[in-house]
Amino acid sequence: MLSTPLCLPFFFLCLKTTFASSLRASSFSTTRLCSHEEAAALLQFKTFFSINYTVCYTNYSRTESWKEGIDCCSWDGVSCDNVTGHVIALDLSFDCLSGTFPSNSTLFLLKNLESLNLASNDFRLSKIPPEISQFTRLKHLDISDSQFSGQVPAEIAHLPKLVSLNLSDLFTSDSDKLILETTTLRNLVQNLSEVREIVLSGVNMASVDPCFFMNLSSSLTTLHLLGCQFRGNFPNSIFCLPNLNRFCLSGNRNLTIDLPSSNWSSPLQRLYLYDMHCGRRLRESIGDLKSLQSLTLGCNLEGSIPASIGNLSQLTYLSLSYNNLSGQISSSLANLTQLTSVDLSNNQFSGPIPASIDNNLSLRMNVTANFTLPKLTDVSFSSCNLSEFPNFIRHSNGLQSLVLSKNSIHGNIPEWICEKDDLQILDLSHNNLIGKIPNCLPKSLSVLNLQANYFDGNIPFGFPEGCGLRNLNLHGNQMDGLLPRCLVNCSMLEVLDIGNNSIEDTFPHWLESLPELQVLVLRSNKFHGFVQSTKESPSFLRLRVLDLSNNDFLGPLPVRYIENFKAMMDLYRDEGSPEYMNVGSYQYSLVVTWKGAERELQKILTVFSSIHLSNNKFEGEIPDVMGKLSSLKGLNLSHNNLIGHIPPSLRNLTNLEWLDLSSNELAGKIPDELVSLTQLSVLNLSNNHLVRRIPQGNQFNTFGNDSYEGNPGLCGIPLSKSCDGNGTQSSSFQEKDELWRFGWRVVVLGYGCGVVFGLLMGYLVFRTGKPKWFVSLFDGRPSQSGRKMRKAKRLVQRRR
Repeated sequence: MLSTPLCLPFFFLCLKTTFASSLRASSFSTTRLCSHEEAAALLQFKTFFSINYTVCYTNYSRTESWKEGIDCCSWDGVSCDNVTGHVIALDLSFDCLSGTFPSNSTLFLLKNLESLNLASNDFRLSKIPPEISQFTRLKHLDISDSQFSGQVPAEIAHLPKLVSLNLSDLFTSDSDKLILETTTLRNLVQNLSEVREIVLSGVNMASVDPCFFMNLSSSLTTLHLLGCQFRGNFPNSIFCLPNLNRFCLSGNRNLTIDLPSSNWSSPLQRLYLYDMHCGRRLRESIGDLKSLQSLTLGCNLEGSIPASIGNLSQLTYLSLSYNNLSGQISSSLANLTQLTSVDLSNNQFSGPIPASIDNNLSLRMNVTANFTLPKLTDVSFSSCNLSEFPNFIRHSNGLQSLVLSKNSIHGNIPEWICEKDDLQILDLSHNNLIGKIPNCLPKSLSVLNLQANYFDGNIPFGFPEGCGLRNLNLHGNQMDGLLPRCLVNCSMLEVLDIGNNSIEDTFPHWLESLPELQVLVLRSNKFHGFVQSTKESPSFLRLRVLDLSNNDFLGPLPVRYIENFKAMMDLYRDEGSPEYMNVGSYQYSLVVTWKGAERELQKILTVFSSIHLSNNKFEGEIPDVMGKLSSLKGLNLSHNNLIGHIPPSLRNLTNLEWLDLSSNELAGKIPDELVSLTQLSVLNLSNNHLVRRIPQGNQFNTFGNDSYEGNPGLCGIPLSKSCDGNGTQSSSFQEKDELWRFGWRVVVLGYGCGVVFGLLMGYLVFRTGKPKWFVSLFDGRPSQSGRKMRKAKRLVQRRR
């Protein structure tokens, strides 16, 4: 189940608009100057923080306009009462403030404050001061995503006039999130009798009984509880609140809420229940929500889509993905004429698309033009067991996104796809499509994902100047020929994956001119020749993933390229929290070799980086500059002709999780510095010429024999060969080893001599007849000379 919350975009919209009416500094024409005490308090508050533009989305901080001697009511972010001149609103959201928030802040001297917005700053895991209860007139409070930590103080519930409260905490780590305990929540629910908006997304409420929410004020219009770690059952009486129009409970995997069979909140406009549990079936009563505009239900629902869903005439967004819905797709969906986006992916639907919204659609267009779903822009029918293209898509004008991945669609790409001039995302991956990729695909495309099909022939040359393509994925087809050079026209290209085809070409050094390229996968083709830079200026600055494995590349490793991989170095890390690579709501996927096994990443973090150059003919030494790529998660240089030592500079790859240098000609000892790679979980140094003691400590204590086999000069744990004080194989072991080898040499030598002697004797015996000495020796009859000798011996004994 996907964990990305679909209520998140609305949350940010809400963040910008919730307090807009009361936080416009320029909207008030003051008749009195603000008091000297309040201006001094604001200036003193400002001194506690530095301005750090890396923590916000602007290059300007409102506090930069705060100057002594200027009326504070004219300062950016400050609003005053027209009559009294008191500061009544302060908006410093996204203001790049960085520093510890003091509990004795002079901000609390602003006793007349009615609205406070400090959202999206960096207060460095400060505690929310209990003194916040001194704002007895406060109506709007937003301190979301500002790096507050620890328990939410009980005093937060002592703000009787509060109308909107936003404490959401979506971007701090789980260990540093705000914690809301039972007593504080109970008091919040009881005391905030006038509250209309409560946003607590990301706040840790694992210890709270969700039943406390059944006593919420009837005035409540918005409740967002995304990812709060709830357990148990959430009271479905929430749906009876008379004014509730926005409700999000997504991302609480251990929580269940039963969808009611009646008495739904009729004004409900947006409902998000995703990555959680909401009963077994989607009831017919869903059709009673006539005001619903956006509906996301991804919570293990079973059964079929009820026909009543066609009553939601205002619906613009519908997502029923990641359930266990089955049967035919309801024909009532054709009634949703306002729909702009629909996602039914990852269910168990069967049969064709209903005739009312597919095959007979064109016939019914004469009756009502709305049956073409004219506003439909986004379609996702991934994993829906489709065997052919839904025909209704052909008649959907203005289509921008079409995702039909992971079905059983066969045949060619239909020609009408070329007529979709607004199409930006086309994902037909993981189907049974054949033939050639048409050159006429829309020039508006940003994403073309056709991986895991059976396309053949050349990659189309339909990439004109100004091409806006950002993701081209043809992985796992039967394409051949050359890689078209016209791809340089796609200056926004971020991902190029043509792995597992039969492309025969030299390294496409002309891709150096693509400034946004982050992922380049050429694996398992017929590429050959040297990998060399042709430019003096830096190139591939943003490259994060490079996979050239299983080709015929040769020569030294591409040092000049490696020196420019700034995106794999800490110094080029993107600002802010890691995100996933995407175009809008569409997230990129990628096939990678992950710790020795091929794996498809359904989402690609913008900080994920790896280099895979195995199974080629690269030669020479591993360059020291490789150690500068400190963001690398994986490095695979195996099955080449690399020589020299393992560079100790690899100790700087502190994020490395797997390292494979096997099947080369590497010599010398394993650097002790590699013990510092505490993230390393897979290591393969087998089949080289490494010697001396294997390093010990940290992750090296977890690797088995297979990490080192094929290096006869290595000793120490985990191998059975012990080492002496100098770190080489111990003398006792060497002596036993030499004795063992010497003994076998003697045996073999003796055996060989014996065979030769036996053959020679046999030849003499059978060539000359039986000599008398041979007969006397082997047939038991003594010879004459033998009898004389024994007789003389007995005579001597008698004389004695």
